[in-house]
Amino acid sequence: MSENKDRHVTENGAEGLKFVYDFTEGNKDLKDLLGGKGANLAEMTNLGLPVPPGFTITTEACKVYLDSGEEPPALRDEVSAHLDALEKKMGKKLGQADNPLLVSVRSGAKFSMPGMMDTVLNIGLSDKSVQGLAKQAGDERFAWDSYRRLIQMFGKTVLGVDGELFEDALEAAKEAKKVADDTQLDAADLKKLVTKFKKIVKTEAGRDFPQDPREQMDLAIKAVFDSWNGDRAKLYRRQERIPHDLGTAVNVCSMVFGNLGPDSGTGVAFTRDPASGHQGVYGDYLQNAQGEDVVAGIRNTVPLAELENIDKKSYDQLLQIMETLENHYKDLCDIEFTIERGKLWMLQTRVGKRTAAAAFRIATQLVDQGLIDEAEALQRVTGAQLAQLMFPRFDEKAKVQQVARGIAASPGAAVGKAVFDSYTAVKWSRSGEKVILVRRETNPDDLDGMIAAEGILTSRGGKTSHAAVVARGMGKTCVCGAEELEVDTKRRRMTVPGGHVVEEGDVISIDGSSGKVYLGEVPVVPSPVVEYFEGRMHAGADDADELVEAVHRIMAFADRKRRLRVRANADNAEDALRARRFGAQGIGLCRTEHMFLGDRRELVERLILADTETEREESLKQLLPLQKKDFVELFEAMDGLPVTIRLLDPPLHEFLPDITELSVRVALAESRQEPHENELRLLQAVHRLHEQNPMLGLRGVRLGLVIPGLFTMQVRAIAEAAAERKAAKGDPRAEIMIPLVGTVQELEIVREEADKVIAEVESATGTELNLAIGTMIELPRAALTAGQIAEAAEFFSFGTNDLTQTVWGFSRDDVEASFFTAYLEKGIFGVSPFETIDKDGVGKLVRDAAKAGRATRPDLKLGVCGEHGGDPESVHFFHEVGLDYVSCSPFRIPVARLEAGRAASQSQGSDHR
Repeated sequence: MSENKDRHVTENGAEGLKFVYDFTEGNKDLKDLLGGKGANLAEMTNLGLPVPPGFTITTEACKVYLDSGEEPPALRDEVSAHLDALEKKMGKKLGQADNPLLVSVRSGAKFSMPGMMDTVLNIGLSDKSVQGLAKQAGDERFAWDSYRRLIQMFGKTVLGVDGELFEDALEAAKEAKKVADDTQLDAADLKKLVTKFKKIVKTEAGRDFPQDPREQMDLAIKAVFDSWNGDRAKLYRRQERIPHDLGTAVNVCSMVFGNLGPDSGTGVAFTRDPASGHQGVYGDYLQNAQGEDVVAGIRNTVPLAELENIDKKSYDQLLQIMETLENHYKDLCDIEFTIERGKLWMLQTRVGKRTAAAAFRIATQLVDQGLIDEAEALQRVTGAQLAQLMFPRFDEKAKVQQVARGIAASPGAAVGKAVFDSYTAVKWSRSGEKVILVRRETNPDDLDGMIAAEGILTSRGGKTSHAAVVARGMGKTCVCGAEELEVDTKRRRMTVPGGHVVEEGDVISIDGSSGKVYLGEVPVVPSPVVEYFEGRMHAGADDADELVEAVHRIMAFADRKRRLRVRANADNAEDALRARRFGAQGIGLCRTEHMFLGDRRELVERLILADTETEREESLKQLLPLQKKDFVELFEAMDGLPVTIRLLDPPLHEFLPDITELSVRVALAESRQEPHENELRLLQAVHRLHEQNPMLGLRGVRLGLVIPGLFTMQVRAIAEAAAERKAAKGDPRAEIMIPLVGTVQELEIVREEADKVIAEVESATGTELNLAIGTMIELPRAALTAGQIAEAAEFFSFGTNDLTQTVWGFSRDDVEASFFTAYLEKGIFGVSPFETIDKDGVGKLVRDAAKAGRATRPDLKLGVCGEHGGDPESVHFFHEVGLDYVSCSPFRIPVARLEAGRAASQSQGSDHR
């Protein structure tokens, strides 16, 4: 774009930013500046599609307003210049009495935030211009209907009037007329409603509804800017991890009217089914309505295919435009349109939100059509979507009581107690209850309840209603438009066919894949995608559905692209075998302390409490064969793949009796004069070893140095198990990991003892073992001295769980329940640092330690074994900093594989660009 389009000269001669763009000036690549809506309106205009003329106020103007509290000085003049041009193009003046131009003022951020920010339609209507609109359209009812809509939207959005007051007045008007639908109110009814609405504004806002059309427009623009920082918008951004500093653009567009009678209407169309990904005609249409009626779900729509019978010319033109847009954007497109007396207008297009199943199907379909390549297909799906596909589904063989069927808006199997408002959903969810949010229709104010609920059920609306769009974006199960249900939110109940009443707290089940609603809890079965990963369903087999085939193909793309290897956190052969089926390329963390719980706990207890060397050696002697057996089974399960075994790292409180319980037992024994010498000895030892904070106490390498023979017993068990597997023609690849090292001297001492034991086993068995010895980097000091530690380590594994605790200075077990919710709500955390790695703090230590370690030892193997290893966003970070592998729990392995492929594909694309 040329320089003179990007900048202007202000009145005082200073050069500044250009804040307003005509639709003819932008394009789809300017989303940062024009927002998604404005950029795509410009793109459709460039393609020659029928877009009502208009202009976009940039996100830069919004940012200036939000930072300073005032609009940029030049903005009013720029808006005036573009409004003048628009009026000349349309041959009308904004709000003039005889031939009024009306405009919409709509938000449009870079990323789609459906319903979270504000929109006002029909700006320019007043007591005078409504008469001109009626004359212009030849339809008095239409003019008064448009005017009541403006006052209602303006009152709620701009002046902060409670929207239910307008809704109640509208319901009262329908009841007085004894009609069920607002389209059955005539012009006289609507005139009365306008008078009522204006009184509501005067009473609630303390001012009259503005009659000056330019004042209406200016106030609406400011309201859209302000809505960027509205509670629901901020909550949605936190949920979707959208940055808070982007701001929103504002689109001022000449109005076209779908509420001009039966030859007019409005709708939303998808180029493919956003729920399944299947190709076909998908969407909703509503005759004699404006766009907000469709997305609000307040009137039930007809399927888009019905438009062919209503207006075939517009239908055929729409299908042609849909094909044009999908081929141009090379993706599923979500389209809003209006038909004004047989004339089709395009109001918006965007790359559409879709379910997880649709994402995988569409990505492979587009590859087959030659529209995208494998690398791009990987960018069209996410690990979070794959995780959704691995959730269980309802058992088709179960006995169920189906009571209704709505529209399958967002798939999944959701079970919970019915609740009828957002506040209750949040409250019960925080108490540990699973809930289903039941509403007639949702609106943006329901967002926090939608987030808290397992699923959403509405009696109104379709696949393009607010509930459906937001649920798909969040991956929440949703059934919409279940018309058979009578939802009474005031009495907190719903009535199902047959007269049965579901009270708040009754359990219901909803199936977002079929739209079915059931009473009670329906049992669930594993997902076919999990069955595929476990080898119980094979892609290409007769019983494999197309979703499994799509997942198989995408995973193959990812595995070909990725550089990061993916290992499992597994402590026994059963978990190791499952992980291997899921695609694990080894074990990145075997926690040996888990092997000592249960039956062996007493042996460890004796070892820790041993008073003499003889007692200690006897305990170790009994533990050795048990440990060896554990490792033989692991090496067999992971034959040919690396197995990283962490030596014992138990906080002592996990292996010792609870001090309070033991004290009570001793006190009772003494009061009853019963023998209690063992309990007393144990209590004395527990008091001696008691720690205020066991997570920062005698554990890890410290325990190995304080209890002679503990680590050497484990190293011997590993070495002997490896030798046994080699003798059996196996291929064990053991790696010994020393935990909680803070200084190289600790590692050197343990390593020296380990090397000695390994040499003894090699000599005794005549077997060369090649056991690697490394350490966990889980303390800030270890990360800061990584260059020194690498002198004694052949590999590093970053223990990001403990590293996060020690960097931040808080205990995960305590803080997540105490203050994390407040930190997330206040925006201090965008997401928990235990869920996604803190790149600025913990991540910087990982990056610096990796660099320092490899500076000392260029062939140093680097991995991560905290649960961040299975988090999609964290996997991208680990790829970026050059780690060799990530390790995570078995069920997260497919997600990590996919994200490792996506990370490699993204970095290759960046390098290419």
